[in-house]
Amino acid sequence: MPIELKVPEVGESITEVMIGTWKKREGDVVAIDDAIVEIESDKATVELPAPAAGTIAKVLKGSGATAKVGEVIGYLEPAGAAAVAPVAPTPAAPVVDVKRTEGRTTIGSVQPPAAPAGPQRVMPAAARVLGEAGIAAAGIQGSGPGGRVTKEDATRAVAAPPAPRAAPAPAPAPVSMPGPGSREERFQLISPIRRRIAERLVEAQQQAALLTTFNEVDMFAVMELRKKFKDLFQERYGVKLGFMSFFVRAAVEALRAVPQVNAEYRDPHIVFRDYYDIGIAVGGGKGLVVPVIRNAELLSFAQIEQTIGDFARRAGENKLKLEELQGGTFTISNGGVYGSMLSTPIINPPQSGILGLHSIQERPMAVNGQVVIRPMMYLALTYDHRLVDGREAVTFLKRIKDTIEDPSRLMLEV
Repeated sequence: MPIELKVPEVGESITEVMIGTWKKREGDVVAIDDAIVEIESDKATVELPAPAAGTIAKVLKGSGATAKVGEVIGYLEPAGAAAVAPVAPTPAAPVVDVKRTEGRTTIGSVQPPAAPAGPQRVMPAAARVLGEAGIAAAGIQGSGPGGRVTKEDATRAVAAPPAPRAAPAPAPAPVSMPGPGSREERFQLISPIRRRIAERLVEAQQQAALLTTFNEVDMFAVMELRKKFKDLFQERYGVKLGFMSFFVRAAVEALRAVPQVNAEYRDPHIVFRDYYDIGIAVGGGKGLVVPVIRNAELLSFAQIEQTIGDFARRAGENKLKLEELQGGTFTISNGGVYGSMLSTPIINPPQSGILGLHSIQERPMAVNGQVVIRPMMYLALTYDHRLVDGREAVTFLKRIKDTIEDPSRLMLEV
């Protein structure tokens, strides 16, 4: 008896989902726990595993269709229960008439080759008339026996009006501009995640008083420290030492110094938090997602890097869990990995701040009265001006700058 494939529970308060990509089609054989289809909600994308080994018997909801939680979207025929489909008889090969002709094999009928055309025959009297008129005999249709050109044929050819002279070759036309390209439009359903991202971004713009402040940071000290210890770090912890762990730790220290940025505006209160759940924006298979590092203040550099690496890998595979995308008290977005030089990030409601990182570029800087080339990065802090004043925002960003330019502060927590 076929097994029903139902939409699973994908999160609290979620009642409707969109059917994503079917990884298995009708007739495909699956093993138990094989991923059959992706289920997309406005929070995350999950995969529906095969409840048993067997064959996909029927797909009821195609990709892009909506379905309710618990709704049947297909059927799985358990192994050993599926009827064997009859094998269609192989059509007989068509009979082809094959003939042998002069040592060659010919398929179908053989047409005798056309006899080659011989030289045109011109009667002496006709040749004299044509010669006096300066007309070539070629092209004159002969009416005599065997197609010979007679005197009468030559006389008619001489009396006929001269053929129009060929027009001179036209001058090369000017190069024309290419015509318009394709004007077709393609329609694609908005995924629940993309729709939710759009809603939250609009919500942030409409409900919060957003303002962005900027600064720049010299990455020389962090880059030297990373260069010195990256091999030992990877050998010991099995993960690369990146820049993000420095910024996570620096953000925690800055949030401790300026708690308003870690707070939430919840009218009629401001909710301050004594823990630091840092969201890290990563590009996923379905769009930008923000998994959260819980209690980042308790984690070491290695634990932060391992967590971020795991998030990035599972985001690309659409395997992040719903609870990993919820909450968060502050967010860090690194547009520099895509080459962004400067941007104004948008906060993730109900958070009150987001730190934007950008690409590292070498620029001439004045250091101790001397012009030197330094690896510089622009920093951007977008904050909710309803509970964070400009002074607090600038102090927060300056604290990030000071910590990155002198990483020893992270060891001494000063």
